[in-house]
Amino acid sequence: MSEKEKKSFLLASGAVLLWSTVATAFKLTLRGMSFAQLLFFASLTSFITLLIIAFFTRKKELFSAFGKNAFVKNITLGFINPFLYYLVLFKAYSLLPAQEAQPLNYTWPIMISLFAIAFLKEKFKVKTLIGLLLAFSGVVIISTRGHVFPLRFHDLWGVTLAFGSSIIWATFWILNLLNKRDAVVKLVGAFFWGVVFSGIYVFLFDSFNFNNFYSLAGAVYTGLFEMGFTFFLWLKALEYSEDRGKTSTLAYFSPFLSMLFIAFVLREKILLSSLAGLVLIVGGVIYQRLGKTK
Repeated sequence: MSEKEKKSFLLASGAVLLWSTVATAFKLTLRGMSFAQLLFFASLTSFITLLIIAFFTRKKELFSAFGKNAFVKNITLGFINPFLYYLVLFKAYSLLPAQEAQPLNYTWPIMISLFAIAFLKEKFKVKTLIGLLLAFSGVVIISTRGHVFPLRFHDLWGVTLAFGSSIIWATFWILNLLNKRDAVVKLVGAFFWGVVFSGIYVFLFDSFNFNNFYSLAGAVYTGLFEMGFTFFLWLKALEYSEDRGKTSTLAYFSPFLSMLFIAFVLREKILLSSLAGLVLIVGGVIYQRLGKTK
């Protein structure tokens, strides 16, 4: 393994490990603040983090993030992500156990494949259909806690939000892909407006008061390691990688590692239906990705 590949592996592994902790962090933080408050403080943390990263690594491009030509794009991306995406996702986590919300949200790669067919004119393949069926089978098993026949949803609203977040993320991914600016610079602009939108939402419908310092620490942790710094780690890992497709497969370990944190930190009793559903969802994602090198 070359030095570049070693760096890529270490950075990617670090990013995957950090992402594996965030479902647990969401639930712990939501014990002391509302989902909207979590969104605001996490978005603010992420914006500051990305701004600092962009200042030191992309100083020339940073000014373009707030230029006239980027104004509408920033507002659009910022409304979709972080505002709408995390508003829906955090609300789902406030309603569901982490072991259910996390894998339901992980259906986003499948939704991206469908959106790529619809909007990027990718060919529809049998492999995509099989991957889709596997993933949705997992969704049904998790949502019903194994009571598939007859369908008995534990929390239909929570399930709808968790699954719906994957559709919102896929929408953001398509728009982000069509926007050819630097990735970090785009996120700086988007998160600026995400802070604005979430601040207005909290002001109108919630409160900026929270229970304790630990909740704020959890929101900062979320902003750093779900949204901000970890994304930069992942970008650097792909930059060093000599085989990006191979490096990207490390991300498939994240939901399984996440289950370990959920079990040992949150003390949730992991249901067989959650594990079976997760295996089907990740299996469907991997199967429909087979043969793709991008």
